[in-house]
Amino acid sequence: MLSQIGIPGLILILVIALVIFGPKKLPEIGKATGETLREFKKSARDLTSDEKDDKKS
Repeated sequence: MLSQIGIPGLILILVIALVIFGPKKLPEIGKATGETLREFKKSARDLTSDEKDDKKS
């Protein structure tokens, strides 16, 4: 789905986000989103490594 957006679509989304949230809030939202994704990936990695450990036992 995300691969079908393209550059013009991404620019449009960024402009709309800038209008809605303003230039002061946008970096804070980006940082919070990045931290959330990082935590999600870490949790997913931990879950998959736990499964591999269980199969070895």
